[in-house]
Amino acid sequence: MMAQPELRPEAPPAYADHWQHLTDELQWLDLLLQRQVAVFRAQTQSVQRLAVNRQVCITHEEIDSLLGNEKSPAIETREADGIHRRLERLQHRIQARIAASLEPGVFLPLVQLARTFGLSPFEMQTLVICLAPELRRKYDRLYAYLQDDITRKKPSIDLVLTLLCPTEIERWQARTAFSAHAPLLRAGMVHTVADLQSPSGSSDLGRFLRLDGRILNYLLGNNQLDEQLARLAAVHRPGPGLEQVLVEPAAKAQMARILQRYFLDQAAAQRRVVVYLHGPAGVGKRGLALAACAQLHCPLFYLDLELLLAREPEAETLLRLAFREGLLLQATIFLDHLDCLLGEEPKAKVILKLLSQVMADYGWLVFLAGAKPWNPGSLFEQMAFQAIALPLPDVPLREAAWSQVLARSYPTAEADWAGQLANQFRLTPGQIRAATALAEGQSDEINGRPNISLIDLYAACRHQSNQKLSELAVKIEPRYGWRDLVLPEDKAAQLKEICSQARHRYRVFGEWGFDRKLSHGKGLSVLFSGPPGTGKTMAAEVIVHDLQVDLYKVDLSGVVSKYIGETEKNLSRIFQEAETGNAILFFDEADALFGKRTEVSDAHDRYANIETSYLLQKMEEYEGIVILATNLRENMDEAFTRRLRFIVEFPFPDESSRLLIWKTHFPAEAPVSAAIDYEFLARKFQIAGGNIKNIVLNAAFYAAENGGEIGMESILRGAKREFEKVGKLWNELSLPAPKGRTG
Repeated sequence: MMAQPELRPEAPPAYADHWQHLTDELQWLDLLLQRQVAVFRAQTQSVQRLAVNRQVCITHEEIDSLLGNEKSPAIETREADGIHRRLERLQHRIQARIAASLEPGVFLPLVQLARTFGLSPFEMQTLVICLAPELRRKYDRLYAYLQDDITRKKPSIDLVLTLLCPTEIERWQARTAFSAHAPLLRAGMVHTVADLQSPSGSSDLGRFLRLDGRILNYLLGNNQLDEQLARLAAVHRPGPGLEQVLVEPAAKAQMARILQRYFLDQAAAQRRVVVYLHGPAGVGKRGLALAACAQLHCPLFYLDLELLLAREPEAETLLRLAFREGLLLQATIFLDHLDCLLGEEPKAKVILKLLSQVMADYGWLVFLAGAKPWNPGSLFEQMAFQAIALPLPDVPLREAAWSQVLARSYPTAEADWAGQLANQFRLTPGQIRAATALAEGQSDEINGRPNISLIDLYAACRHQSNQKLSELAVKIEPRYGWRDLVLPEDKAAQLKEICSQARHRYRVFGEWGFDRKLSHGKGLSVLFSGPPGTGKTMAAEVIVHDLQVDLYKVDLSGVVSKYIGETEKNLSRIFQEAETGNAILFFDEADALFGKRTEVSDAHDRYANIETSYLLQKMEEYEGIVILATNLRENMDEAFTRRLRFIVEFPFPDESSRLLIWKTHFPAEAPVSAAIDYEFLARKFQIAGGNIKNIVLNAAFYAAENGGEIGMESILRGAKREFEKVGKLWNELSLPAPKGRTG
């Protein structure tokens, strides 16, 4: 007779979802409690007889009912062994079903939590014991029964040890799971609560264990952001890949190398990495991090360190919650505005140190974002540190950003707008988006869509560019165009060349490669020299109006300081803000600040020369437009004049130029007499355009006071006042009677 083949038991099926898994875990807990009830009941039989009513004691019959044994005789100690065998079989079945669930990718929060934080089986079971009362109220009374106190409805450390540890030695060993450095308490999964009924100084064994609310939600499949972090943090889905993100190619290549070396390479030994992204606001630091998340198939957890610093007493708790959140979400961490922690403020230093400790505990990939380069020294000894610089984008990248934004927000924009805006304004992608949104908000709508003009976008760009520069310099609103400027033809041609060089800067330096030939001196520095009132400031306004940028006049009284080093500090701030501000800097009476260096005879000379040398250095480094104006070119330091791209001499106007100046200074709306003798005024008064402007303005006010039109009488009256002001001789008797004198 042939032997029958041995039948293997059927493998347990995988869990369909985490609810099935939790149901099995609660079944395991019920068996565990049944076993303990059998032991406990044998120890407390006499106590039951003393019970007066259900309010002060939980009866054996109620416990039998809660455990599903209402029709069975009371559990005796001798049956504990049988329960123990059932427990072992159920545990093996649970483990087998967990293993079967991993291959199809069934998400089991309890299992994932244990893997993420490295929990032992004992710690997992502790979580189940703490979770049970949150799912079924019966466990309140079961725990109170086993702790022999109707008020003790939460599991204590003592009860957990009693349930899970068969011997006293095992109880002593397992107590380390409830130390402050063990995962359960260090990660805030459970919290210990003092027993208010116990006398002061009672053992820690009597402390209750309460499941953390965020962990409760996680175990129930609700993986939402912790409420305590709601105002500080946000979760972002991965962005487009590295190929699509709008940042400099060198930065993308460096990020790709970091990801490959530390995460994508299966042989990578170090997977705790800090990547410091530094560059101007809006340059794309978060976008680059989101692109990295796309490569790693994970979300990004964003935390604002400025808001954290404002809540300094809670900083350590919030930091630990943030990094725990990153692990629960399987997300990278992005800590923004690191600069606020890099100063000398004591609380900032404390938070920075706490940050390094928490990162060493929980970090895997952490992005830090700031504005300036930074060397952490030994702060992140347990993690690999990498820094990626994100400079202001060049013209092609800016043009791509403009094309993307305009295509989405204003598809009817002209094809060349993106190129014009990119060439004119050194904005980051974030500023480009903000400028477009501002232009949309201030424009009219046609057929339900914003009617944005190129002028609107230029104005919005200027608003984005110079938000801090106004603290250091005076903004001048340009009022003049090319028609208002009266200069010899060759001088006007020079001004137009300046505008042309500003427009074609990228073509020459970028596309034609001159950038590689020059380490400095790529800015556009211009000197306007000439007598007062010859049109130097007006010419600066004309250039600004033509280029559609802002003009900031540097207030020398606010820059030059008697304190050593303060002048250099003020100048550094001005040039730094102007670098990203897309503005033209205008230094009037520049010889006071850019004057000749002298022989050193005392400390004052030495520091004056240092200031002049520092200015020369900043001018060479600066890549924007600087206009210097002086009445005395011979007083300028030769080192400056050698390095200037343009020097424009503004001559004293001749008679024909004065004639044009007189005619162009009257607005079209002004009531000007037709009898004004412009030829006489140009011939008789040998004065500069600035004086003519003052005369015309005084004449207008005189005419307004007398209720008439602006005629020769009011002009001559204004001229007399101007001559008296500047100290020139005025002899009215020597004036011949021009035509229209009485007009």
